[in-house]
Amino acid sequence: MKYRRFGRTGLQMPVFSCGGMRYQHAWEDCAPEQIPEENQRNLEATVLRALELGINHIETARGYGTSEMQLGWLLPKLPREKLIVQTKVAPFADPKAFLETFETSMRFLKLEHVDLLSLHGINNRELLDWSIRKGGCLEVMQRLQREGRCRHIGFSTHATSDVILDAVKTDAFDYVNLHWYFVNDYHWAAVEAARARDMGVFIISPTDKGGMLQSPSAKFTSLCAPLDPIVFNDLYCLARPEVHTLSVGAAKPSDFDTHVAALEFYEDAARTVAPMEQRLREEMVRVLGADWCAHALENLPNYERMPGELNVQEILRLWTFSKAFDLFEWGKMRYNLMGNAGHWFPGHNAAQFDAAAVRTALAGHPFADAIPSVLSEAHSQLFTAPKKRLSEGG
Repeated sequence: MKYRRFGRTGLQMPVFSCGGMRYQHAWEDCAPEQIPEENQRNLEATVLRALELGINHIETARGYGTSEMQLGWLLPKLPREKLIVQTKVAPFADPKAFLETFETSMRFLKLEHVDLLSLHGINNRELLDWSIRKGGCLEVMQRLQREGRCRHIGFSTHATSDVILDAVKTDAFDYVNLHWYFVNDYHWAAVEAARARDMGVFIISPTDKGGMLQSPSAKFTSLCAPLDPIVFNDLYCLARPEVHTLSVGAAKPSDFDTHVAALEFYEDAARTVAPMEQRLREEMVRVLGADWCAHALENLPNYERMPGELNVQEILRLWTFSKAFDLFEWGKMRYNLMGNAGHWFPGHNAAQFDAAAVRTALAGHPFADAIPSVLSEAHSQLFTAPKKRLSEGG
């Protein structure tokens, strides 16, 4: 395994992390006796395989249902000093509720402290305010840090870039969990801002959210050859020193195998991926045109500034990469969450919109006149049926 200094935490973080949202039994708490023995054996085998590979960062959340409880049956049996354990607790308007939820996490994990404690989902300005205002959740985290119950504090986010940047610029957090990978460049400025403050940078779900690369299209696979698409995307991210670790949401022990294969090319990541990236970008230009590829996704208003909270940023991103690389199954998976996943996937899809109002909202954008027709095409190609998040049964 390869390791990187996780910003000012000083932790030596494995470049792959063992994410805990796919191997648990259920997305809601349940009685211990309801956990199938086979499921618990699989969870334990998955974590032990991670440790065997040198992946000693185990990441979970109170919002991951039985994950914490099931990990709590295993983690206390392992050498604590060799583990980096992270859990996440959602921001609450009432900081007492945040503290009570943290206490529930600790009871389930059966640990005296966690190495990393995150605010789970600073996804809009209200949640940011709950977190950082005087007497808010951040003050509770800082008290827990002084007490030694958590070593370092951070936040995870699915927010728009402006909110992420404002959270980073508070200088209150040691690290951030966010989305950034080949098919999502929106948050690079936030990554750079985090690096400037010596924050750790953890990339959320680069495989699944990054194109469903566990089952990619034939076209994307061909363009990434001879690398597996997962290996390409891992190396694309790790070629940047600003990035410290990538989440592997493993459901079974073998899910680490392809990621670990990327380490063969780790020392020369940038040069290794350069020809594949060039082919991918050339294909984007062939399909969509050079002007679209260079400028269409720049300076788009976020959903709060669009009529009807139309999430034009996300729709155009999904359409762009789906159309260029036949990643339509991934595009559908993400598109159909819009408007059905609360602040985790805010804004609305293009089922209904006023084309004239959209053009007005996009005044000055080089593709203001073309975007309404693209939105209509995106809806016809990507909409199937409203979809819920995994944690809600989707």
